[in-house]
Amino acid sequence: MTDTANTRTPSTVRAVPRQFAQGGRPAGPGQPARPVPRTDEELGLEPEVPGNGPAASSPATVPTRKPAPRSADLDDDDDDSDGTYVFASIPAAPDGRTGLRSRRDDRRGTTDLGLLALRVLIGLTFIYHGLSKATTMFHGQGIEATHAFLEHGGWKQVELSAAMTIVAEIGGGAMILVGLATPLASGAVLATILDAWLWKQSVAPGFQYKALELETILIGAVTALLFTGPGRWSADRNRGWATRPAYGSVICFAAALAAAAATWLALHGGNPFVGTFG
Repeated sequence: MTDTANTRTPSTVRAVPRQFAQGGRPAGPGQPARPVPRTDEELGLEPEVPGNGPAASSPATVPTRKPAPRSADLDDDDDDSDGTYVFASIPAAPDGRTGLRSRRDDRRGTTDLGLLALRVLIGLTFIYHGLSKATTMFHGQGIEATHAFLEHGGWKQVELSAAMTIVAEIGGGAMILVGLATPLASGAVLATILDAWLWKQSVAPGFQYKALELETILIGAVTALLFTGPGRWSADRNRGWATRPAYGSVICFAAALAAAAATWLALHGGNPFVGTFG
């Protein structure tokens, strides 16, 4: 049995003999331990021969050992085929460098805390307005007074208009507060506040921004929440739209615009920029 089990490759990578790769231990039962080699001559290695041809430009290779032979197979007549090495290719990284780069941890910092604060502000604001329309809470005058107010403001079918507004504000506000089905809840309150914006704009001709500051800020806040998601501190934390909203948010935003336009045309009507009632 020879001392080496070399497999020459086209590249400059060289295999280490089986018995020396085992730290100088005997290659089989009954054989004396060999000293650890220190030179290429003791290793029995041939000089490096640079590869030529296509193999020379192939990806780097590293030796991997075959499974160790059973002890019953180790005898003086064994050939070295059981201890040879096979070579596995390691493709180069896309940027041309070898090796694996550590994956960066996806930290969000204070983003989730900021989204929670935004949800609390939006949710409580809409709940406040909805309860003040439906009850006498928060200086409200009850549902009958709400009907009279909407009728004076030019709305048709005031019972339906009031019900849609109250449900959207209380229900949508509560869902936003806890972060539940946030895209749908945001779309519902967005459609409601857009109609409120159009109604206040229609009070007098021209652009009435001074009277629309609160509605404009709420529209911006709800739209931002719709496109950012509620964050991880929400009931939606296990859903994709909580941290990585995509086309679903765009669909809900478009649906909110369409619902606001349809509601305005069906239940009020008129060009809000020329003044529809006085």
